[in-house]
Amino acid sequence: MGGYSGEHDISIQSGCQVYDNLDHNKYNVYKIVVERNGWYWLDTDGTHRPVNRDNFTVEGVARFDLAFIIIHGNPGENGVLQGYFDMLGIPYTTCGFYTSSLTFQKGFCNPVVKSFGIVSVAKSMLLYCEPDEAKLCDINAQLRYPLFVKPAAGGSSVATTKVKSPDQLLPAIREAFTEDKQVLVEECITGREFDCGVFRTKEQKLVFPITEIIPLGNHEFFDYEAKYQGFSNEVTPAQCDEELARHIQEVSSQLYDLLNCRGIVRFDYIHDTTRNELFFLEANTIPGQSAESIVPKQARAMGISTRQLYEMVIQSSL
Repeated sequence: MGGYSGEHDISIQSGCQVYDNLDHNKYNVYKIVVERNGWYWLDTDGTHRPVNRDNFTVEGVARFDLAFIIIHGNPGENGVLQGYFDMLGIPYTTCGFYTSSLTFQKGFCNPVVKSFGIVSVAKSMLLYCEPDEAKLCDINAQLRYPLFVKPAAGGSSVATTKVKSPDQLLPAIREAFTEDKQVLVEECITGREFDCGVFRTKEQKLVFPITEIIPLGNHEFFDYEAKYQGFSNEVTPAQCDEELARHIQEVSSQLYDLLNCRGIVRFDYIHDTTRNELFFLEANTIPGQSAESIVPKQARAMGISTRQLYEMVIQSSL
């Protein structure tokens, strides 16, 4: 848990939730915090013991059979840790290196998802540097306002801005560049937001009931505060037409296979109610696992407790 991105604190919350819900009579569980100034084992008494990154061990304590990765963002969700564990031969609980890397970079993932022909994708432009005046004019000519400006590789709506007029565009792009080296500018799709979790066990593929995200107050979209500070309603199962719910579940199930996913993955969508068209937002290969996170709620709606869910994750990963 932890990581190098703006999602560090959320990852710590998710990691502690996982730690508390694992069967400690069956597994020896260690909290490993990954930070830029070092990786360490956080002992139950609060002391830190360094991790040897040459072989991912804590000297005199443990060699690990499995890594339960709950790092949102860099380096846990973008394939970096997956490649590291692949080289060490240590199993882990998430998608593999390539799928993690692809799905984390929205500017690369969205065209791939669009090519499958099973769900729509908003029109967008990917920026690799701060745009000059000509590029800004190009954006204004090709995309219709309002726009969303976001880090191409990021999550939890960190540095994400809804831009309603051209004068707001450049400041929003500059903010997004503080979080990532590439920025995605895409047209805003108006409608209802739905999420659907999918997980393949050893025996079957589970497609969870869908959740509708309803931002509250002045929050026009599911931003950081709406996600983590209670400014949204998250209704599970979503109160919507059964045919729409089945369609979202079917698309999610197909995407899970087409993108070669493993572990728990959450797919996010906007349903444009005017055009009755479903738009893909993103694939979260390490969705939040805090007490009120979406996927644990979806699992409970299927009658699967959080402890049972994590037990299935461990066994399928091993």
